[in-house]
Amino acid sequence: MHWYTEVMKNYVGFTGRARRLEYWMFFLVNALISIALVIVESIVGMPGVISGLYSLAVLLPSLAVVVRRLHDIGRSGLWIFIGVVPVIGAIVLLVFSFMEGDSNTNKYGPNPKLYG
Repeated sequence: MHWYTEVMKNYVGFTGRARRLEYWMFFLVNALISIALVIVESIVGMPGVISGLYSLAVLLPSLAVVVRRLHDIGRSGLWIFIGVVPVIGAIVLLVFSFMEGDSNTNKYGPNPKLYG
């Protein structure tokens, strides 16, 4: 939960770097919350309302953590637009998200593994 709250606190932080752990823990907690909201919506009878609001609330933090993750591997945040290309774009972003970050300081900042 720590990684999720850190991403949410830095919700418009498109600068710096995000290590794999931060990215994947945010992704995991976000998916679990989304699943729980869908279950609650189906019980209450309000399909799509709460989960839609939640999706809007986490849109900017999600984009920011993806951009910071791209920075960690030395790529520009503009690479996020490759996701617009059907299938291939999603595969490229998935591969990038699994890549280990630069072990040294790059133009986007110091290695986040060394500082937290």
